[in-house]
Amino acid sequence: MEFLNALTFASDAALLAVAGAVCWALAVVCLLMDRMREKRRSVDRLERVGFVPWTGLFLGLAIIGGGCLAMSLPVVLGNL
Repeated sequence: MEFLNALTFASDAALLAVAGAVCWALAVVCLLMDRMREKRRSVDRLERVGFVPWTGLFLGLAIIGGGCLAMSLPVVLGNL
């Protein structure tokens, strides 16, 4: 409960840092899913409907998360 109060009254930079960390966590999940897909690589499986471009999702989330963390870094480090 204390975490929710801290998150409610956090600064914009702290919220941006949390959003960047969430994006990076999702990027790691996409990276793991891409590794699993490459282990079971078969043409029939790749041609099915529902193919997810894990590499593109990983790259996009990593760039967005890195940008959010880079923009919030001066304020977050200044508060430490």
